[in-house]
Amino acid sequence: MTIEQLRASNLIILECISGSRAYGLALPHSDTDIKGVFIIPEDDLLGSRYIAQISNDTNDEVYYELGRFIELLKKNNPNILEVLGTPEDKIRFKHPLMDVLTPSLFLTKKSKDTFGGFAFSQIKKARGLNKKIVNPVDKTRKTILSFCHVLHEQGSIPLEKWLQIKDVNQAQCGLINIPHAKGMHGLYLDLNGDLGYKGVLRKDSATEVLLSSIPKGEVPSAYLYFNKDGYTKYCKDYKDYWNWVKNRNEARYTQNIAHGKNYDSKNLMHTFRLLEMAIEILTTGEVVVDRPDRDFLLSIRSGEWEYDELIARAASKMEEIERAAVNSSLPDTVDHEKIESILVSLRKEFYSLGIGRKPTE
Repeated sequence: MTIEQLRASNLIILECISGSRAYGLALPHSDTDIKGVFIIPEDDLLGSRYIAQISNDTNDEVYYELGRFIELLKKNNPNILEVLGTPEDKIRFKHPLMDVLTPSLFLTKKSKDTFGGFAFSQIKKARGLNKKIVNPVDKTRKTILSFCHVLHEQGSIPLEKWLQIKDVNQAQCGLINIPHAKGMHGLYLDLNGDLGYKGVLRKDSATEVLLSSIPKGEVPSAYLYFNKDGYTKYCKDYKDYWNWVKNRNEARYTQNIAHGKNYDSKNLMHTFRLLEMAIEILTTGEVVVDRPDRDFLLSIRSGEWEYDELIARAASKMEEIERAAVNSSLPDTVDHEKIESILVSLRKEFYSLGIGRKPTE
């Protein structure tokens, strides 16, 4: 089933503008996101063709089946509660049946963990993104040689530097394990190439150093330490960084670089929106979608704040949410029986209108 089929069959009972345009935070180039609710045809509901969600190819239009919509509302899902709290001027269509579904039926102290928890996850994401922006990973991938060090005098030096000092290459080396010394190896040199040493690595993609058979009586030229944990972490960071480069929104990235504050300003703008909404829900019992703090939020998006200042301010907001939850008059959980009764009556009334039913022969 497609969105077009939902419309043609009159199955949509709510359609709203969502996202930045609903928050009052849109910029001229912002997309228009649509969210809505539909009721599945009765035969599909009673049979095995239940569809919980339908979206377009770009996922900027998403419609939830009524049962799924209510299920997410009971969990105080931020995106779904925002749909229910959409300002009137952003509602494209609303069936009278939807009037019975009000935020007060669903708001509980769970919003501390949903709105606040989602905001906290965005803070973690912002920190990770800040790290990527500030610490780019070179495109040329390192080999394990960069994670090998040789004991030298009273410390250690990189293997590659040691090889330069000795005027040899890694293929002339032979390594053996040193018992009870994780990561440590005896390093032997085969200057003439007649001892059959395997070198430190055979190919650049190697994840382990090579071991060689060393003739008895040979004296190690040095002792080598391979930091395998460091190499493993580097491989993960390399993959994460270049996947991010591949998939990032270039226009958004360019904007972030332009303001020079080394953070994703849109990400942190929505972080503070979620934090403030959590406090409002817990203290007033209202879902305020059209943001009264628009100027402050847009100042974040335009890069007017320092990164560390925003992170510290977010931490303070998280503490405020914790206090608000303790003092909140909201219930701990929803009235499941009441909501279930409403869902049943909504479906019955909708199907009684003859919508979503196949005609009888």
